[in-house]
Amino acid sequence: MTAKKEALLDATLIRNASLAALAKLDPRVLIRNPVMFVTGVVAGLSTLLLGADIAQGGMQGGTENTVLIALLTLWLWLTVLFANFAEAVAEGRGKARADSLRATQRETLAKRVRDTESRAYQEVSSRALAQGDLLLVEAGDIVPADGEVVVGIASVDESAITGESAPVIRESGGDRSAVTGGTRVVSDWIVVRVTQKPGESFLDRMIGLVEGAQRQKTPNEIALTILLVGMSLIFLIVVGSLEFFAHYSGALIPVVFLVALLVTLIPTTIGGLLSAIGIAGMDRLAKANVIAKSGRAVEAAGDVDVLLLDKTGTITFGNRMADGFIPVAGISERALAEMALLASLADETAEGRSIVELARRKYALNLAAGPDAKFVPFTAQTRMSGVDLPDGWRIGRRIRKGAADAVLADALGEEAKARTPRDLAAAVEHIARSGGTPLVVSVDRKPAGVIHLKDVIKPGIRERFAELRAMGIRTIMVTGDNPLTAAAIAAEAGVDDFLAEATPEKKLELIRQEQADGRLVAMCGDGSNDAPALAQADIGVAMNDGTPAAKEAGNLIDLDSDPTKLIEVVMVGKQMLISRGALTTFSIANDVAKYFAIIPALFVGIYPQLQALNVMGLGSPGSAILSAVIFNALIIVALIPLALRGVTYAPSGAAALLRRNLAVYGLGGLVVPFVGIKAIDLLINAVGLL
Repeated sequence: MTAKKEALLDATLIRNASLAALAKLDPRVLIRNPVMFVTGVVAGLSTLLLGADIAQGGMQGGTENTVLIALLTLWLWLTVLFANFAEAVAEGRGKARADSLRATQRETLAKRVRDTESRAYQEVSSRALAQGDLLLVEAGDIVPADGEVVVGIASVDESAITGESAPVIRESGGDRSAVTGGTRVVSDWIVVRVTQKPGESFLDRMIGLVEGAQRQKTPNEIALTILLVGMSLIFLIVVGSLEFFAHYSGALIPVVFLVALLVTLIPTTIGGLLSAIGIAGMDRLAKANVIAKSGRAVEAAGDVDVLLLDKTGTITFGNRMADGFIPVAGISERALAEMALLASLADETAEGRSIVELARRKYALNLAAGPDAKFVPFTAQTRMSGVDLPDGWRIGRRIRKGAADAVLADALGEEAKARTPRDLAAAVEHIARSGGTPLVVSVDRKPAGVIHLKDVIKPGIRERFAELRAMGIRTIMVTGDNPLTAAAIAAEAGVDDFLAEATPEKKLELIRQEQADGRLVAMCGDGSNDAPALAQADIGVAMNDGTPAAKEAGNLIDLDSDPTKLIEVVMVGKQMLISRGALTTFSIANDVAKYFAIIPALFVGIYPQLQALNVMGLGSPGSAILSAVIFNALIIVALIPLALRGVTYAPSGAAALLRRNLAVYGLGGLVVPFVGIKAIDLLINAVGLL
């Protein structure tokens, strides 16, 4: 599915976020962000000071002082509003996704049946359905509720949920039995057992999950919040003691100046953007059609050490393709290709079609079996298929292809092992060791050769594993293949390790062992047999087309059912952690410039020597303090796009990331405020605000 490119900010989003920013001034909402709550309290105090000054007719220092207090108060409130705006923008992007999902929720008529055999139904509202109800859903019907197919098979359009236009097959039994309310049956019919509880449909949960306002803070975010609160308390104590220090020195510092100092020194930049970063991380996953059940899952993805991936569909395309024909002595390769093509003409599997395509491409064959030919379909019992041709075919009449032991037993009888040609046995063993699948072909009960089916590795997958390795993540391929085949495919794909002949117990044991060694483990799965491992893993990505048990066990749900998304999840998690670290570094570093702006302004009258610290050459104490406050507010707005988009992540070690953070955001956090505060000071003095 090609993702539609979306503007980072649009007019509707800005308008809605602006209104939400005002609503977030409610102290009950604001207190969720302690740094901004302190800023709001300080802005409120400044407002009271302004009111008192106006009431006294500017007696605290004249009209100029009243203007300064008014401007400081305005920009203090703008600082709070800009932080609220950043959070509201991030939430708004998630809510836009939720609104599109909510549009698919509608009351529909459901065809409720008494049992799986009955076709007589009663029409009831989808809102009246209960867990366990049986529903008949026919071609053209909307699936009324989340459920599991218990009878039948149908093609289902899930574009309302996933955005993918191609219908998917849903059938009873196996791992493709789950259906989602709001999707539409395109062909045939199914009987669905309702699995959702009232008000707890998959869409209900997705809507709640993608709306940023309902997001829970992650452990790292909580830890960073505690750090920011601690820093705010320290600066509150420091600023509070300055008044006593000034009084001891025989001077008076206006309270509004101390208020401004506090706001510029506490980490308002990261405090204002912290929520936006977390919400934006979940939003980026939602845009990739991955729904996170919690922010904790996204964050943990950034710390993953071990990645478990299924071979089929993730590392390989899942459909083994014909790669070559290996004849026995006395049979030409072209003749073997003709036999294989004729035996595969009625084979509608991907493997069968690939055999026909390879024979036609390699030898320009254009054979047809004719109307009198009798095709023998593949069955699980015989493990082979073929064709019986009419008289007159020079290559023979009875052609069979299939599993080596089945075809050889059919051709050679009980002594198949002893009578198997040596070159054929060697070819079968070589293909198996190389990770392929050998299909033996016989003609008139005589072995003719082997078709090499190869599990094709997805293009670029080796490079992606190299990227993960550069991030310090070890990849493990999980497959039901035998160890020889698994080893060959693992070597070709470039994974670090593999688990062959994997069972649910073996997967669970592997995950627990890795976790016992102190590693964070991620895996993906779609079947009920994957549920224990998905629940045990730190990051469990469940496929949307999997069973309800798998979706309940995972903490991320991939709506596209593409297991390679696990790599994208890791990248988003890394990006979220790095974005938070980068902006925290910038926030702390830019306080240094504010020291050089405000400290001389406050104390130069007491200690003239502090004028040496006025390296920016700011015009006056009033303009210096106002410039710092204005910059402190504007920098939050300037960094909103970066918080939403995330810092660009390139796979590298922790030391390299630290150096980059310090060089770009640490140094930038030092330089940008010096330039910005000086420019604002020049503008204030040029227009004569003070």
